[in-house]
Parts: sequence; structure tokens; C-alpha cells
Amino acid sequence: MLSRPRHRRSWPRIPTSRIASLACAIWAASFGIAAAFDLQGHRGARGLAPENTLAGFKVALDLGVSTLETDLAITKDDDVVVSHDPILNPDLTRGPDGQWLATAGPAIRTLTLADLGRYDIGRLNPASKYGQQWPEQKPADGQRFPTLADFFAMAGPSVRFNIEIKTNPTKPDLTVDPPRFARLAVDAIRKGQAAGRSTVQSFDWRGLLEVKALAPDLATGCLTIESNNFDTIQRASGRPSPWLGGLDLAAHGGSVPRLAKAAGCATWSPFWRNVDAGNVKEAQALGLKVVPWTVNAPAEMERLIDLGVDGLITDYPDRALPILAAKGLKVR
Repeated sequence: MLSRPRHRRSWPRIPTSRIASLACAIWAASFGIAAAFDLQGHRGARGLAPENTLAGFKVALDLGVSTLETDLAITKDDDVVVSHDPILNPDLTRGPDGQWLATAGPAIRTLTLADLGRYDIGRLNPASKYGQQWPEQKPADGQRFPTLADFFAMAGPSVRFNIEIKTNPTKPDLTVDPPRFARLAVDAIRKGQAAGRSTVQSFDWRGLLEVKALAPDLATGCLTIESNNFDTIQRASGRPSPWLGGLDLAAHGGSVPRLAKAAGCATWSPFWRNVDAGNVKEAQALGLKVVPWTVNAPAEMERLIDLGVDGLITDYPDRALPILAAKGLKVR
């Protein structure tokens, strides 16, 4: 009598990173604990509301982000203001006459705070290419460039802050120099009684080294990107990148996480396309938090969360929230 052939059941292959993510969620759930995740609203919630405005930050807070991410500029009279661009951007700036600026500029460093207050940044120019990238953004006319003090005052006592120093070693004339920028930023953060809830980040690590010298207790975040359009690491150049504050990638085995650790950063924030399982594991083994930027596609959010990143910077916090909830992760 012939025996029937046994058919082996084929099981789907599950990535190791996803198994680890599920295991953590199950373990946390078994103790009634939701694992913590740092959801950062990029420039508030740029995809939904005017960027780097008090109205936009309120949208992010209402959604429930744990951290507000923002950028700084310094005025002619040394006021610390919130702005991504070192010059007035015609894609989102209207003059006192209510008309869109015809060209970029002037530089914020050439304007007083009173000068800056004449401009409206409450909506995008619909005729601009940049404006057309954000179809879900709802305008809020009458928004002005906030000071960092305004930003802290509206945010309240519980949210955290990720504050970017915007300097460029290849365009030094656009802003004040890194030592002065760092000093003014640190002073403003301390005056706002926000040092314990703030991280200062930058692509230009010269400013981060200045911050650590002025305020060793203030956390810093090393921003990086390796792409065709913008590359702060510059592996192929054969010499140290001007963005890295004098640190040499080669002296750290070609490892960006090791480089960030050497710079004294508590957080490594790489461009999301540069993140893989290996560098997440390496960075976290060094004691670094890994918080990629700027992650807007739900599929990429899920991929990075499954790799075990500590947080995400996104223009769309509303897209991340259901993904985090499904994975048993609590924003905090």
C-alpha cells in the first residue's frame, strides 16, 4: 500500500525587524505598558498648516505630537526667531501690501524684529511649485514670524522641542556665525526655561559643538544626509566634510553613527532614505536615539518603525498616529 505524500506547509517569511517590533509590543502589552515613541511635528505640521507659525504648531499639538520641530534665524537686532529659511521666501511670504514677494530676500539677519513683523507667512503662494507640493495645507492669514519666546509661550509646559540652528558652512554670509548663533540660541532656550525639554540639532555640526561648550547639559542632535542633491558626509571627497565641525569620517571607521557619537550628540537624525537595520542597530548600541527626517509616506513610516527607530520627524503627524497605535506604540 502506497503512503500519501506529505505536503509541507509553506509559511510566509517575516522580516527579523518586524518580529522584533511585534515582540516588543507584545511584551509591553503583557504588562499593560505601551512602548514610547517620539512623534515630531516638522515645522509644526507643514503638510496641514502654515509652517513654523503659531497656528501650525497648535495644529501639531492638537494632534498629539510629543515634540515640536522647528528652525531658528537671528535678526539684525539679535532676536531669535522661528524660520526655516535664512532669507524671506517668496513661496510663503507676503509683504505689507499683501502681495507675494517677487524674489527671495532680504536676509533675516539684515532685518530688525520690527521689520520682520510686517510680513505675512500664513499661506502658500498657489502659483509656486513649492506651494503646489502641499495641497492639504490650510491657510491661516495674518501669521507672523514668531520669536522663540512666542513659540515657548504657546507650546505649554509638557511638549518637547527639537530646535534647529540654521547655518551653512558654504554660505557663511547668510547668517550670523555659529558661535554667535549658538550663544543666542542657548540664551533664549534658557530664558524660556526650556533647556530640560529641548534638543538643539543642526546639519552644521560647528554650531552643535559650540552649544555643547556653552551648555554641556543641553542635548544635541546630529542631522545628516547623503544624497545626490545634498550631502553633508561627503564620503567620496577624500577629506573631512565642512559640515562636520572638523570631525573626520575616516577616523571613525566610515561610520556616521560613530561620528555623531564623537560629536557629543544624544540623537542621530538621518535622512530617511539613508536608514537601514544595520545603522539603526549600530547607533542604538552606541547609546544614540535614532529619529529620521522627514518621513511622510505611511509605507516608509511603517518600515522605519519596524526597524526600531526611536521617533520620526514628519509633516503629517496624522498619518503616523494610526500606524503607531496599531503597533502598540504610545506617543510620549
